[in-house]
Amino acid sequence: MSESERPGAAGSAGQAGLGAGPAEDAGPGGRRWVVLFAGMVAMTAGCTFQYGLAYLIPAFRAEGLSLEQAGILVACPTAGLLLTLVAWGAAADRWGERLVLGVGLALAGAVLLAAATVHGTAALGVCLAAAGAAGASVYAASGRLILGWFPARQRGLAMGIRQSAQPLGVAVAALALPSIGAHGLPAALAFLGSFCLAAAVLVAAAVRDPARLPRHAQPPGRSPYRRDPGPSGLDGISPDGTSGAGPGGAGTGRGGPRTVLLRIHAASALLVVPQFAVGTFALVFLVDAHGLGPVMAGRLLAIAQACGAFSRLGAGVWSDRVGSRLRPMRLLAVATALILAALAAGAAVRAPWAIAVLFAAVIVSVSTNGLAFTAVAEHAGSSWAGRALGIQNTGQNAFAAATPPVLAAVIGAAGYAVAFGMVALFPLAAAGLVPVGGERRAAARASRAGAPDLAAGR
Repeated sequence: MSESERPGAAGSAGQAGLGAGPAEDAGPGGRRWVVLFAGMVAMTAGCTFQYGLAYLIPAFRAEGLSLEQAGILVACPTAGLLLTLVAWGAAADRWGERLVLGVGLALAGAVLLAAATVHGTAALGVCLAAAGAAGASVYAASGRLILGWFPARQRGLAMGIRQSAQPLGVAVAALALPSIGAHGLPAALAFLGSFCLAAAVLVAAAVRDPARLPRHAQPPGRSPYRRDPGPSGLDGISPDGTSGAGPGGAGTGRGGPRTVLLRIHAASALLVVPQFAVGTFALVFLVDAHGLGPVMAGRLLAIAQACGAFSRLGAGVWSDRVGSRLRPMRLLAVATALILAALAAGAAVRAPWAIAVLFAAVIVSVSTNGLAFTAVAEHAGSSWAGRALGIQNTGQNAFAAATPPVLAAVIGAAGYAVAFGMVALFPLAAAGLVPVGGERRAAARASRAGAPDLAAGR
């Protein structure tokens, strides 16, 4: 691709945003959608083994493992990715997204193929954790590609498409792993490893990094998590292109990048709790509390998961149209809290309508992820987007890992009504933390500095 064809070539090199910053049209439309598709496939491959191993529990037990041992193995990829998310983000900031995506997926695929040949639970657990640590690259790099290739007016939609890869990966696992696992655990692990390697090849063939300033011409990027009382442009990018807070900025006011980012991280972590609470216990709730057969309950939830993927797309389009990521995020957080409160009430009286409310909870609880990721990338600025997305993912996955065991204990002690009622408090608290005012002040500072309004796409 020639330099004139690459995103950002038509824009000013000093734009706030990602490196050379995408111009308003951000390069040829066909190329950026190809890059988005390849990034979505890469994330789907990662999510298939990172979040889909629960569908191999029958295969684990057929190998003689107890349910507790199988549960530990299922958690190993998540434990691994928690260790490396920020590091992969820093690598993407330094060396580019294509290299990070390709290397991470290739390493994950190779480790999973090796896992198919090991013997012993401990060795398998180490392999799965190592694969999770390698596959964590998809979270830092694929989201950062969107910031570089897409103009602000399309980023919400693009990030929604990218975020739909998570439920899609779980769907691939649900469809493929039980039948492949029936032929033995090595066959299932070989499938997962081959999927990652195929995605790595696709990344090498299709992904191109967005244009950046030459390294010698790039101003030093200051961490948006540090105090900086200097003048600021959009998303913590001062007029000279460095990251920093302006008047009322990070650590010195309510609207700076540091404050905004920390509040988005906190709100996003809280919003993971209802998502994983419903995703983990919906099936058993339908079976135990409403007498549905597992097959029928699974079909209903599969439809709900598909609708949840579309809800992420819809939320992204909504944010593009209203010129705000965080106002829709707050409204959806409030809606999630209300739906979970209704679900708790329905569970308390075993009302038949609780099934419909559960269906709605599955859909709405997953809708905010793309909004939060887009906001984090935009507010972190050019040289810190990858690391900021790594921090974002670390917090979310930590809460996700803690939710099932804690909520299982609550359900066992007090029942579903109390558990769902407690979970409803988390999105309510998240709604209060979403920094809508900080987003508005950042846009106002950018307008005064003469920088393009990336949040609104103007």
